This record gives sequence, C-alpha cells and structure tokens, in this order.
Amino acid sequence: MKMHTLVASLLSIGMLAVSINTSANEPIQPITPAKVENANMVELGKMLFFDPRLSMSGFISCNSCHNLSMGGTDNLPSSIGHKWHQGPINAPTVLNSSMNLAQFWDGRAKDLKEQAGGPIANPGEMGSTHKIAVDVIQSIPQYRTYFEIAFGSDQVDIDRITTAIAAFEETLVTPGSRFDKWLEGDKKALNQQELEGYALFKSSGCTGCHNGKAVGGALYQKFGVHHPYETKSKVEGRKAVTGKDTDLNVYKVPTLRNIELTYPYFHDGAVNTLEDAVKIMGKVQLDRDFNKKEIDSIVAFLKTLTGEQPDIKLPILPPSNNSTPRPVPF
Repeated sequence: MKMHTLVASLLSIGMLAVSINTSANEPIQPITPAKVENANMVELGKMLFFDPRLSMSGFISCNSCHNLSMGGTDNLPSSIGHKWHQGPINAPTVLNSSMNLAQFWDGRAKDLKEQAGGPIANPGEMGSTHKIAVDVIQSIPQYRTYFEIAFGSDQVDIDRITTAIAAFEETLVTPGSRFDKWLEGDKKALNQQELEGYALFKSSGCTGCHNGKAVGGALYQKFGVHHPYETKSKVEGRKAVTGKDTDLNVYKVPTLRNIELTYPYFHDGAVNTLEDAVKIMGKVQLDRDFNKKEIDSIVAFLKTLTGEQPDIKLPILPPSNNSTPRPVPF
C-alpha cells in the first residue's frame, strides 16, 4: 500500500510539473478564478451594474452594452445610447477586462473604476450626470444600507459608486476554457485542427500582441501595420488621447478570450465573422494571405478560448420612492 501511495504521489507531482512546464513555455497563460475580498462590495457593485436608474432614461444600465448573457457585449457594431444615439465605436467585452492595461479602445481610462464613471455622464451613452446619478441612489434607503455595509457609512458619491461597480467587474473572469485545460496538462482537451491552429497562431506572429492571460489587452498597436484597414469609422484611436499623429489608428489590443461570443469584430464592429476577422488581421497586420484551411484552423483554435461564463443571479433592485429623481426617457 505504501509503495502504491508513493507511486501515486510521484505521478501526481509529475503531472503538476508537466502542467506548470507546459504553461510556462507558452505565450498564453491560463486564467484563474477571481478572488473576492469584499463580498458585500461586489454584491453592491452587481446591483449598480444592472441598475438602469444610473441613466437619465431609466432604461440603460451597464449591462445594456456589456450584456453578461452575450459574452459581456451587445453584439452590435456600435451601442445604442440615450435617445437612440448611435455610439461611435464597438463596445468591448467586460469579461476579463480587469486584465487590460487600460480601459476603452483608446485607453483613456486608467482602470475599471475610472471607466465606470464615463458612460454615466456621457450624453450619447447613459445621458445623465454624476450628480443626478448620486441623487437617485442616495434617495433610496435600501441602497444607503448597502453602502453602509460595503463602505462603513451610508454616504453615496460617484467615487463609491464606481468603486463598487469595478469590484463587481473584477469578478467577471472566465477560467476553465478548453485551451486552459490543455495548458494545464489535459492533452486531450484540443483536437488536431485546434492544435494546428494554435501552432499557426504562434508561428505567424499573432502572439506578439495576443498573449498573456487575456490573450491581448496588454499593449497598444497600430491597426494597419502592413496595409491600411479600410473603415468608415472616424475615430482616431490613441491620437484622441495623446494628440500625437503617430498614435492615429493605434488601439488597445483586444482580448481574444471568448472571441466567438463577442462579434462583430474590430473597433468599428464592421466584421461579422471570425473567418473574415482572421483573414483581415493576417493581411493588414502580418502581410500574410491565409488560405481557407489555415483560417479554419485558427478559428477552431480561437473557439477553444471560450471559458466558463459568470454564473450571475440577477439582483432584485430596491424600489424608488417619492423623493427619487424621475427618469426622462424621451
């Protein structure tokens, strides 16, 4: 029995070593589950994430554009904002967004907390102001109780609202993808086509930008390295933030996690299929014309990056009362 136990232990250690070595030698790392430090803060943030009363119309919530039933996006070329305003850019996924070096395509928000405050006061998005949003939440006694539990006092301000939303968004990670299982040592997790796609993904240079846990999100890159990307979009990328001509058409590299769920693709949302996205990226970024077999293999690999989606129980939001500022939907 002791010998059997020793052999089993050695095999277990060996498998762990193989898993660690496999992961360490790859440009992509597996995602680990989120660690919740303040469950009350996260619960409050979830309520605020789903609460449309942060918008002037009382209709648009964070979840409207970053729908957790749809890969953390809205699957539209650009989002629909206040009074049916057409957004200028495709809504990036909120899933695994805590792994980004900054937020928004142009990186104008340094973190999730700063990002959370932007849409609330943007006239083309949620169409409200920070003051009105605070007044709405402050007017609801149950919310003040939740703030007391999460922060130690019932004070409501925009800093606390965005802190709580960011705490919830930090939990929206997607571990357990088939590719992660392969990285962790399960060599049956991927089939031959998927393995060939990953090998091509690496050898073609895709991992120069799409690497790490999020398979992207860690740097800025010019879109159109070898050939210009043809688009009707007027957005300028990082140039709008830095003012530098050299930053024209430079964007934060998007995560490829859950990419099969987050169509349409690119900052203009003009590409509907992964096959077309891979073809375009090969040409404009790598100066390479992938053939159909290569495209199919890379797409097969990309679909292995879909992880376990957040298991969210919808919060029951506290009701407004006589003193709550009323929405203005039209």
